[in-house]
Amino acid sequence: MTEAEVIKVLGTVIHPEKQKDLISLNMLKHLMVSGNEVLFTIDLDSPARQTRLTVEKDCIEAIKKINGDANIDIRFSGSIVSTSRANDSVLKGVKNIIAVVSGKGGVGKSTVSANLALALADTGASVGLMDADIYGPSVPIMFGVRGERPMMREVGGKGMIVPLEKFGIKLISIGLLVDEKSAVAWRGPMVSSAIRQFVTDVDWGELDYLVIDMPPGTGDIHLTLMQLVPVTGAVVVTTPQDVALADAKKAVAIFGQHQVKIPIVGLVENMAYFTPAELPDNKYYIFGKEGGKRLADEFDLDFLGQIPLVQSIREGGDIGIPAMLNDDAVTKAAFYAFADEAIKNIDKINKGVDKTVNIAHV
Repeated sequence: MTEAEVIKVLGTVIHPEKQKDLISLNMLKHLMVSGNEVLFTIDLDSPARQTRLTVEKDCIEAIKKINGDANIDIRFSGSIVSTSRANDSVLKGVKNIIAVVSGKGGVGKSTVSANLALALADTGASVGLMDADIYGPSVPIMFGVRGERPMMREVGGKGMIVPLEKFGIKLISIGLLVDEKSAVAWRGPMVSSAIRQFVTDVDWGELDYLVIDMPPGTGDIHLTLMQLVPVTGAVVVTTPQDVALADAKKAVAIFGQHQVKIPIVGLVENMAYFTPAELPDNKYYIFGKEGGKRLADEFDLDFLGQIPLVQSIREGGDIGIPAMLNDDAVTKAAFYAFADEAIKNIDKINKGVDKTVNIAHV
């Protein structure tokens, strides 16, 4: 092989997002060819996992066409997580703050939040997960940290809570601070104070993404958080049935109000279909078919994907090992695809693409 031959075949590899070849996009860097050895860097300019995997596979296939014995070493650069935040007084080290919301309970919002955080971390990003569901915290159970307590340390002369860390994710939840046997019967001001503490008194450090698992509905916690934190965007979770879709519209509407105006990253449909483990290619639409997709189309929202109703997702959450960490290929593929779409839209928001919703249409 020669460098010229490698450059020629890499000119046939198309970037899946930009729909142009790597050579015309000037993404090929530091090419070295010696015998059967090929080493080069792709300046990918995308943090999406599937984009990297697709480009890597296509590059290998292209080079193998001219030398089937080639040893190929591909490295990636340029996939730095973007941000639109600038010297905010709170959460200074956090590039992107993503609120995961739903109009009603029971749609699997916490499951989506947990596995989104893990899928983001799998791209190499640094990720935190804030459980802001004060009345129904799920993170301690889902990450297997029930009964554990965060430590304190002094930062700049102030005592700060140090998040727990599990599976590479920084975690904080009211369930880590209050005995789970004690009912959290708090009025609005106490709830708002707890959320404020999660923002101002937790040492989150440097993060690419802070995923916030919001409580269902559109109440005090939502308003408090929006006043405190410059949220990059919101992910709306729904299930396909009409009752969930009706409440999801309320979640969409609150972000379109003129005093809020938070961009919507997109909508994800959870429990979209049932797939039994013994029949992984079968889909049974128990709660209706593509209701979330229709809602996204109705309000011109980006549809981020469908998460199946799979037994292993429930089991993983119950035993403290989220679905992204098990061996169920169907589930992992769904969460990876969802996370990639979210990453792409977060990047667009940071680059100035308007993702705010027109409340007149909600």
